Amino acid sequence: MPTTGADGGRLVLVAAAALVDEESRVLVATRPERKSMSGLWEFPGGKVEPGETPEACLVRELEEELGIVTRPPCLAPLSFASHAYPSFHLLMPLFVCRVWEGEPVPKEGQQIRWLRPKDLFSLPMPEADRPLLRFLDELL
Repeated sequence: MPTTGADGGRLVLVAAAALVDEESRVLVATRPERKSMSGLWEFPGGKVEPGETPEACLVRELEEELGIVTRPPCLAPLSFASHAYPSFHLLMPLFVCRVWEGEPVPKEGQQIRWLRPKDLFSLPMPEADRPLLRFLDELL
């Protein structure tokens, strides 16, 4: 994978999951204080490590961040974001996950909420996440 985007910025691959419960609500979490864009609401996930697939990244990140266990076959690709931030270019596939074990619990000091897709539009979110909301709204 190239290490720079077309704009010359560093290319960062991040995988994200839209966890969907039985009531068609989506889980979102605040970014922890120690990270950039802290306090903004986002889909759980994280940076894909070298040699790791986006699905394997999400299995790892969902367990680390929320204490839940899922498997790659439970992750369905929905869309992706490609967004140029000032210091890097983000490429973020968004997967829908409806099957996991355990109850999501914030393990990194973040807040979590279950919201209907239409209610996500009013949250302060990173710019890259915003275009993904309409896909969830249409799906659910």
